[in-house]
Amino acid sequence: MSDRHVLSAPQAPAKPLRRDAQRNRDAIVAAARKAFAEQGLDASLEGVAREAGVAIGTVYRHFPSRLDLVEELFTAKFTELLGAVEEAAAMDDAWEGFCRYLEKLCELQAGDRAFNDLVSGRSPLPTLGREMFERAKELVVQIFRNAQEQGVLRADVIPEDIAFVVWSQAGIIQGTRAIAPTAWRRYLHLMLDAFRAEGAHELPEPPLAPQQFPRPFTTFERPEEECRECREET
Repeated sequence: MSDRHVLSAPQAPAKPLRRDAQRNRDAIVAAARKAFAEQGLDASLEGVAREAGVAIGTVYRHFPSRLDLVEELFTAKFTELLGAVEEAAAMDDAWEGFCRYLEKLCELQAGDRAFNDLVSGRSPLPTLGREMFERAKELVVQIFRNAQEQGVLRADVIPEDIAFVVWSQAGIIQGTRAIAPTAWRRYLHLMLDAFRAEGAHELPEPPLAPQQFPRPFTTFERPEEECRECREET
C-alpha cells in the first residue's frame, strides 16, 4: 500500500481534562451535535454555548475554530462511511456494492444536515475526514470499474458522474426533510436506474472535463429564507 493510502497517525492522547472541564466539553459536543444535525454547518456557536450551559469562551477554549468542532463531531461518520465503502468494494456483485455505497452515503446525508453540507461541498472537510473521504473515493472508483467490467454499469459514465448524484441528493434531502424525510430513497433509485447498462440510451452530452468539476461542488446555494436572514443580520 502506498503512503497516500495511509491515514494520518492518531495524535498522542492529550492530558486528561479536569472533571468539570470534561463535563463542559461533553456538554458542548452534545449540544453541537444536535444543533449541527438540525441547522447545518451554519449553526450558531453562541446557541451551542447556551444549550450546553457554558460561556462562548469555553466553547473556543475546547474548540479554537468551527472546523475543530466539525472534526470532533464527524470523524465517526466518516469512519462509518469508509467502513461501508470497504464492505461494498469487497462484494462479488459489483452492482450491489455500487448501490450499497450510495444508499449508505445518502442515509448519512439524510440523518444529519451538517454532514449533508460537508459531502456536498459547502465547507472544507476536516483533515481526518478529508483523508477518509479520499480513501473512500479510491474504493468507489474500484467498485465503479468492477461494475463496468461485469457489464452491469453503463459504459459511457465516469466515476465523477457520481458527484452529481451526491449533489442532487443533497438538495432533495434538504428540500424534503420536513415533509417527507425518506423521499430521497425514491429519487436515489431513479438515479441508480439511469446508471444501469441494461436498457441504456445514448447520452446527449459528454461528461464534464476534470477542470470543470470544482466550481459546481464548492458552491451550494442556501434557501432564499436563509439568505434573507443573513442579509438582515448584517
